[in-house]
Amino acid sequence: MPLFKARIEIWLKEGLVDAEGQTVKEALNDLGYPIMAARVGKVYQLIIEAVDKKAAEKTIDELCRRLLANPVKDRYYFEVSRY
Repeated sequence: MPLFKARIEIWLKEGLVDAEGQTVKEALNDLGYPIMAARVGKVYQLIIEAVDKKAAEKTIDELCRRLLANPVKDRYYFEVSRY
């Protein structure tokens, strides 16, 4: 069965306070860097076995909804390519 590589990004939804991003921004400002804003997210890279790319995308979307992203506060994006 073919292998596919998925790159998943998970970010807080717009409008929600990103406390970790704010802390990063302030720390970089304290070091003298002129950072105006920072957001912190998560990136996952998964290798998955699937019959085709469409099946891999379906599985990745499902696992994002079921485990990796909290639908109340998170939004996610992913790309799937042949490994």
